[in-house]
Amino acid sequence: MCQLLGMNCNTPTDITFSFEGFRRRAGLTDHHTDGFGIAFFEGKGVRIFRDNRPGASSPMADLVNQYRIKSYNVIAHIRKATKGDVNLENTHPFIREIWGENWVFAHNGTVEVSVCPNNHYQPIGTTDSEAAFCCMVAKLKERFPQKPSEQALFDAVMEITNEIAAHGVFNFILSNGHWMIARCSTNLHYVCRKAPFGKALRDDDVLIDFSQYTTESDKVTIITTQPLTKNENWVKMKNGGFVFFKDGDTLFEVEGTLPECQPHV
Repeated sequence: MCQLLGMNCNTPTDITFSFEGFRRRAGLTDHHTDGFGIAFFEGKGVRIFRDNRPGASSPMADLVNQYRIKSYNVIAHIRKATKGDVNLENTHPFIREIWGENWVFAHNGTVEVSVCPNNHYQPIGTTDSEAAFCCMVAKLKERFPQKPSEQALFDAVMEITNEIAAHGVFNFILSNGHWMIARCSTNLHYVCRKAPFGKALRDDDVLIDFSQYTTESDKVTIITTQPLTKNENWVKMKNGGFVFFKDGDTLFEVEGTLPECQPHV
C-alpha cells in the first residue's frame, strides 16, 4: 500500500530531513513507485507538487529538496496503486475548499466508496481515496453550514470517517493549515520533537543534530506510516485511533473506536 508523511509545528519548519528519507522508499528502499506528492501550507495558500513518477528519482522531488520550503503544516504521500491508473490526477495529496479554507488530504489503504452524482464535491481522478475525501467534506459542509469549533469538527470527522473505514482500510492525514488530523487503520506513527533537541539517525543512516537548527520554543511533530528514524521514541497509533495536532502539540486523542473511548485534552 501507499505511505504517508505529515508535519505539524509551531514555527515554520523545513521538512527536508524527513522528506528525503521518506522519498527513498519510493524506489530505493521500498517499492512505492506509482507517484508522489507533497503539499506545503503558506498562510491561506498551498504549494503542492505532484508527479506520477517514482519519488526517489523524480526531478520534481529533487526540486522540493532544493527549495527547502518552511511551513507549519506539510502532507506528503508515496503511492503504490491499488485503485486507479498511474497518472497525475490520481496522485495524492488531494485538495478541496471548505468554509473558505484549503483542505489537504492523503490516504493509505483501500475503501469501497460510492460517488454521489449530486455531491458538490466530485473526484477528478479515479481513486477510492479522492472519492472518500469528497464524501467526507460534503458531509461536513452539510452538517456545518459555518465553520464549527475544533472539538466539534474533530468529533464529526471521527464519526464520518469511521463510517467510511467500515468498508476498508482508512489511514489518512488531513490538514487545513492550522491543525492536522491523523487516523490509523493499520499503521501510523508519530514523534513529537521539542527541547532539549538532540540527534536523530534516519533509517538510511543519515544523522542530523536538531539542536543546530532549532530554538528552545520549537515544537515539531512528524507523522508517518513507518518510523523514519532509528533512535527516537515513535508512538504507534492504535488501530481505529485519531489524533488532532496543533502547533506541534497533541490537542485531542482517541486511542480506538470503541464506544467507551472519549477524546481527552
